[in-house]
Amino acid sequence: MPRADAIPILHRDTGQFMADPRDKDIARLDEWSPRLLKSRLYQRILVDIIVGALAAGEHLDENELARRYGGGLAGVREALARLALEGLVQRRARVGTTVAPLDLMAAREAFEARCLIEVQCAGLAAAHASEEEIAAIRATLDGAEEAVRNNDVRALAIMDEAFHVAVAAASGNRTLAKIVVTLHHQTARYWLYAMRAPSIEDGYRALAEHRGLAQAIAGRDVDGARAVMLKVLGDFPDEMKRSLESNP
Repeated sequence: MPRADAIPILHRDTGQFMADPRDKDIARLDEWSPRLLKSRLYQRILVDIIVGALAAGEHLDENELARRYGGGLAGVREALARLALEGLVQRRARVGTTVAPLDLMAAREAFEARCLIEVQCAGLAAAHASEEEIAAIRATLDGAEEAVRNNDVRALAIMDEAFHVAVAAASGNRTLAKIVVTLHHQTARYWLYAMRAPSIEDGYRALAEHRGLAQAIAGRDVDGARAVMLKVLGDFPDEMKRSLESNP
């Protein structure tokens, strides 16, 4: 797999967002309930940025976004304002809004921060998660095998987001969990950039690591959960390292 507020589950056949049992985690982490139109607009634009449907540097016309995503201008503007705060879009007077460029140095810094914060969240989740929170973590991976088999990048991005949010929410530390969301959003599209054509074997291996983390949390294995989270996050992608080294 490439994963505060969780992303509602996108039904792959209808293309519609469905109610997600993890909605209560969102309410704990953010006032943007998924039932609000501005939140649904935000989530859909976010996912399209992550998977590259809205490319780095692309100009975002507010009227076109409203037509494309079925919302009003007010909701689109609020969604773009939130994305700007997360560094995913850039808004300039008399220029408009564009998708933020790929900044590999910023990506490396965000990745390093994720390694520190999410490892801590995993340990806290193993120590404090309720049975309901553990079930929610496991539920984020429902249907993952099919998504890997079909190389459904959009579904995998949504699942990965939901998984990491669920783990962070289960840590019981609201501040850390909200930081995880922003860092995840800042790094997700870089993982997809660096792994444009992952093999099915890589996908299944990553899925097994995610399930292993869920199992360590369920087993109350604090040290094990921290170690597996490091495996889940992996190393900073070699392709991105080479790009940084060639453009110091």
